[in-house]
Amino acid sequence: MDIKSIIKEKGYTIQDVAKKMGVNRVTLTLTLQGNPTYKKLKEIADAIDCNIVDFFRDETNNSSTYKGEDNELTALIQHKGDFYKASTIEELEQIVEKIRIEKGE
Repeated sequence: MDIKSIIKEKGYTIQDVAKKMGVNRVTLTLTLQGNPTYKKLKEIADAIDCNIVDFFRDETNNSSTYKGEDNELTALIQHKGDFYKASTIEELEQIVEKIRIEKGE
């Protein structure tokens, strides 16, 4: 997840985005270096007029979705503060199974 590159692609600087969010540049930089919450990711996405899904795009094909021969899927799951991304039905099923196991189902 390279949010800084997406900010740059959208024609903004970290300073621009920080100002739009009402925080200083250092605060935003520290947020990006850590594990930003969904709320912070949404604020950043809104500030640069993009979809939060863009932050999770596949770096290998520079696309927000995976397009295989038989499927097209991008699933973003937030569970208890952890984020998961699935590009296939199989990956989605594995994530759901992991969450079920954690819950003790």
